Amino acid sequence: MATYRRALSESFESGADTQTAVNDVVTGYTLTSYAKDALKNYVPQLRRTYNASELDDDHPVRFTNRGWRLDHSEDRTHEFCWRVPQAGRGNAFWIPLRINPEQRELWGELFDGEVTVGEFRLQEHRTNWVLHVTVEYAVAEPEESDDPTPVGFDIGESKLLTGCACQDDTPTQPYIYDGGRARQLRKEMFTTLRRLQQRDAAEWRVDERFNHYQNALTDIVEKASRQAVEYASSFENPVIVLEDLSYIREHLDYGKWMNRRLHNWAFARLTGRIEDKARDAGIPVRFVNPAYTSQTCHACGHLGSRNSQAAFRCTNAECWVTEYQADINAAANIAGRLNPWGESLSLKTTGDDSPRDGSTLDSATAHSGPSAKLAQTTLGEWG
Repeated sequence: MATYRRALSESFESGADTQTAVNDVVTGYTLTSYAKDALKNYVPQLRRTYNASELDDDHPVRFTNRGWRLDHSEDRTHEFCWRVPQAGRGNAFWIPLRINPEQRELWGELFDGEVTVGEFRLQEHRTNWVLHVTVEYAVAEPEESDDPTPVGFDIGESKLLTGCACQDDTPTQPYIYDGGRARQLRKEMFTTLRRLQQRDAAEWRVDERFNHYQNALTDIVEKASRQAVEYASSFENPVIVLEDLSYIREHLDYGKWMNRRLHNWAFARLTGRIEDKARDAGIPVRFVNPAYTSQTCHACGHLGSRNSQAAFRCTNAECWVTEYQADINAAANIAGRLNPWGESLSLKTTGDDSPRDGSTLDSATAHSGPSAKLAQTTLGEWG
């Protein structure tokens, strides 16, 4: 790992932005060809795609899929063993893997060659070593039923995620995932990092706190998206309906303080994880126009008022709705926009949403295209 990071640092600092230029730097390093080839792919990406100005200190060792070897035996406590690539003939060794039980079937398919291995990465995390394996496998695009149950989800700040199914045009059994913990973590992260920087704290301390908060927020996104798909699965012939918020951040200008709060909403991350999990569960996902979903009455369609974060008031005197929970009203409107005359928007690929320092290069934030045939996931250790 130390050798790999020295090669990465020298390649990056030299300004190399082509595979040939990186190859000239890494040729003299004692690394496997799989690691060198990964560097030749990765360093130009940092320069060209992410405009990175500096490197993090904890980059994983990357290997191309040519170096992948896996062994399996049910007689072992840890069934799967990975062949660790090492430079030099006869230096490689096998090491047992503690896998995520929920990915057991996928690991079996990986060993049998039923899925395609992409790049794999070895990362040191405190006292543990973590292996991340990117795999591609075919996933059938879920088909929408002739009699679907639209399940709309509103993503917000007060309530991170609010779901509402519409049956016979009536909101049914709403679901709410509170956003208080995520909001608290975002605020705490901003305050803590600012104070550390003001005190000229060591870079490793700043990075450690940043990673702590990011991991906690990622955990919230994973739990919220899993529960959202489980909620949708409780209805017959569900179709998940989401707002198309691809370009929401480019159009926000409410002042520095409010912009920071709005930009901190994990719109793309949460939407992407719901879509990924829904596809694996065989549930179609549709994106609709987000205009006025929080200001329109779901019952009569008139514009109302939302004077507080929690309450929506309908101003139509003939409507039975006087006051309604605002996020549920928005979710019901989103669900209601899945209709037979084409209100739902076609899927489209968004722009890159990654930080320019390359710190989350492996994150996927855009929702997929309409004819995607392959899905990608990352296998990692569990514990």
